[in-house]
Amino acid sequence: MKQISARPRRYSEVIGLGVHRASRVVPNDEIVGPIDSSDEWIRERTGIVQRLWAPDEVTIVDMAVDAAEQALTHAGITADRLGTVIVSTISHPYQTPSAAVLVADRLGAREAGAFDISAACAGFPYAVGLADGIISSGESDYVLVIGVEKLSEWTSPTDRGTAFIFADGAGAFLLGPADAPGVGPTIWGAEGAEFDAIVVEPSWTDLRKQVASGGEFVWPTLHMQGQKVFRWAVSEMVTVCHHAIEAAGLTPDDIQAFVPHQANNRITDALLRGLKFPDTVSVARDIIMTGNTSAASIPLALDSLMREGGAKSGDLALMVGFGAGLAYAAQVVRIP
Repeated sequence: MKQISARPRRYSEVIGLGVHRASRVVPNDEIVGPIDSSDEWIRERTGIVQRLWAPDEVTIVDMAVDAAEQALTHAGITADRLGTVIVSTISHPYQTPSAAVLVADRLGAREAGAFDISAACAGFPYAVGLADGIISSGESDYVLVIGVEKLSEWTSPTDRGTAFIFADGAGAFLLGPADAPGVGPTIWGAEGAEFDAIVVEPSWTDLRKQVASGGEFVWPTLHMQGQKVFRWAVSEMVTVCHHAIEAAGLTPDDIQAFVPHQANNRITDALLRGLKFPDTVSVARDIIMTGNTSAASIPLALDSLMREGGAKSGDLALMVGFGAGLAYAAQVVRIP
């Protein structure tokens, strides 16, 4: 019996970065009224000074395409060379088709495989891990990874737990084949028993039953048990980060940049205390002026860090995402 022939294994690296920053600046003072809060309270609890929201007419696909085009230009690769397009999002308003097929069509990558993943705030490192595997297996030479959210459409302005946190934006990596590893092994997992810690409610099933029985249509919105998520992230993500560094054959002293999901500045501070990086490590804090953009937050934060001079091409960056699911993922990448 003949055996299926296998493609040779190879490495991947990030060769392009692009971002879309939403255009509407929303300061804390615009948020505090409906939740009976204050600018000082929001800054103290999260570090957020303002968040960026997209205008009504700008869609998930619009933002994703903008970030993707920048990443392709950065890498000097045309869209027709893409083998796979992966979009990580929880805010695409269509159950189907995926955002990725629309993005690929807009880019002109009509022969690329295209699909969405839903891993919320861990979605970007999840997608990077998938892209690394796709390239390493030889299935595609170039894989476009996009994290994009329009969470302003899924947030209740009166919810004291979420109204001041979430924002909009997109970030993209282009990954290609490499002679040496440019992406470390992805350490990922999920604690599904805690799925209700961050959830969009009501579910479409519950909403259908509610409307069918004569009830009012209520647009689903994000709800979060903030203290539970905070305790989980602080207690578990240090270990995940250490495993990602070790899996890459590195030590904390080898890392030049730390790019955590932009969930909360206090979580970032707690992770730093546990990781014990040297003082030379630059830390991304894009949440202050951008807010929490879930799947888009890591590439947006890396872009800000590079623009501020805190990281440069060739540096090793530890990325970690964590959130709804409770899903998490981390890996070390070499900055393009």
